[in-house]
Amino acid sequence: MSSENGEAQGADQTPLTTFADLGLEGPVLKALSDVGYETPSEIQAQTIPLLLNGLDVMGLAQTGTGKTAAFALPILARLDRTQKKPQALVLAPTRELALQVCEAFERYASHLKGVHVLPVYGGQAYGVQLSALRRGVHIVVGTPGRIMDHLDRGTLDLSELRYVVLDEADEMLKMGFAEDVETILGSTPPGKQVALFSATMPSSIRRIAATHLNDPVEITVKKKTTTSSTITQRYVVVSYPQKLDALNRILEVENFEAAIVFTRTKNETETVAERLRARGFAAAAINGDVVQAQRERTINQLRDGKLDVLVATDVAARGLDVERITHVFNYDLPIDTESYVHRVGRTGRAGRTGDAISFVTPRERRLLAAIEKATRQPLTQMHLPTVDDINASRLSRFDDSITEALEQSTRIDRFRDIINHYVEHHDVPEADVAAALAVVAQGETQLLLDDADEMKRMELAPDKRKERPGREGDGERGGDRRREARSGGSWVAYRINVGRRHKVDPRQIVGAIANEGGLGRDDFGAITIKPEFSLVELPASMPAGVLDRLARTRISGRLIEIQVDRGPGGARRGSDRSDRYGRDDAPRGKGGPRRDTRGGRDSRDGDRRGRGNRW
Repeated sequence: MSSENGEAQGADQTPLTTFADLGLEGPVLKALSDVGYETPSEIQAQTIPLLLNGLDVMGLAQTGTGKTAAFALPILARLDRTQKKPQALVLAPTRELALQVCEAFERYASHLKGVHVLPVYGGQAYGVQLSALRRGVHIVVGTPGRIMDHLDRGTLDLSELRYVVLDEADEMLKMGFAEDVETILGSTPPGKQVALFSATMPSSIRRIAATHLNDPVEITVKKKTTTSSTITQRYVVVSYPQKLDALNRILEVENFEAAIVFTRTKNETETVAERLRARGFAAAAINGDVVQAQRERTINQLRDGKLDVLVATDVAARGLDVERITHVFNYDLPIDTESYVHRVGRTGRAGRTGDAISFVTPRERRLLAAIEKATRQPLTQMHLPTVDDINASRLSRFDDSITEALEQSTRIDRFRDIINHYVEHHDVPEADVAAALAVVAQGETQLLLDDADEMKRMELAPDKRKERPGREGDGERGGDRRREARSGGSWVAYRINVGRRHKVDPRQIVGAIANEGGLGRDDFGAITIKPEFSLVELPASMPAGVLDRLARTRISGRLIEIQVDRGPGGARRGSDRSDRYGRDDAPRGKGGPRRDTRGGRDSRDGDRRGRGNRW
């Protein structure tokens, strides 16, 4: 098992078995142990020693190969925590990826006191970022657009920078950030170490590497991540606090023999197992802290049918092969695709069928897309069982228990005499006595759910995951995608002074307007790109002052001169179109200052709304 991490693959991989063999030590190794990482993936095994030795690296690696740890761990191992100015800069194409990289740095630095990591992206209030920069940060992870803003303002000092990482470089260039990336790299000290990671290596990427990397070592990692065709793979979108109720509901109705529930941390295994036991399931936990003898006893109980649900971390479940396992649950979605394949492989072995069900929080849709791309097998959305489904399942099990009891003829004969005695002396129908005995057997636990509060308590957020918008006619994207407008969701079409002739696309338009106006993706309706101008639907209820800020916005160096469209069909009220486009930061042209977006939402606001980036 590997880290961020899957099973290391590739016949030519250096035979390294632990992260300590790569040159990592002390607090970093302890943090890796805490999160259950044990064996490095191929990209980690090849990259970490090179970066620790100060070499530049150019890695051809897709999302899900474990590349975040490949560059984060060497940076943390060499960080000077006494220095207040930024020492490392990671450029990422989207806000979502920037936040994921920040979280990874914080996780790996959990035993390094005083390490400060700052996410920097459009849509977040400047005040949050400026305050952190004044206090001092060691690592900045940001999108190119907002990094350029800070450089223009003089609020980001890169003079002491020692490490630069370009994560998903090809995506940044596809999104129009080439000029920004070149400018940022040109603003960094000449002696810095650079790591560039990209899923593809077009000529534009190689030009950047030739200009800004010093004799880089090229690494190519091809993932061999496929899942068995005998495994049915499903997912459900659920907020983190609702996962336990979701798991309980699914376990109630799924026809499973034995299941493994994978969590990301050791503490979570104990918590989930304890709560499942409280709800009547035969569950136990294994993790890295469980001694080998106890682990073997637990697995034997699972194999012998004395245990139905095993809650485990990736490391603890390594090598586990129990024929009874029919279901695998990704209670916490793994950070990389190789770990997903490893987990799912615990079921459907040797030609048997199996089921894999993943709980996906709104912020994890990017991981879900990476898993689907890597395994070349789309996951099917499932809907959570309703109260009627649960009641039907409970009644079926109750019927089965009665049928099983009726087969015990000797015991039935003895109890029949007791029932006849009660009926004779109390003048009560036999059906009522049977019902009373069922009440006694059931205890205080309610057999059937009929309380509306139960449905409300267990209700989960609907899946908002959208397919990639299609192309329509004259530059309009997603034209046939219809959804209900938000409450009071009237739309107004605005005309902006950039069009197809200026080589703009919907992503640039959304990125710029969202960045400068403090808007989110739900605030955009249809976008139509004409030769000389474009039409953008925005909410009629936009806060005061947004248009004033947008009036000074530039796209590709041109002022957009936003105004209400007065042409035919220009002001469309009550439209039900709310297509989402773009990203959080737009690429900038050569001209024009970046505008302040003070008063924008805090980073967690956008996270709670769980908007994935599906470009």
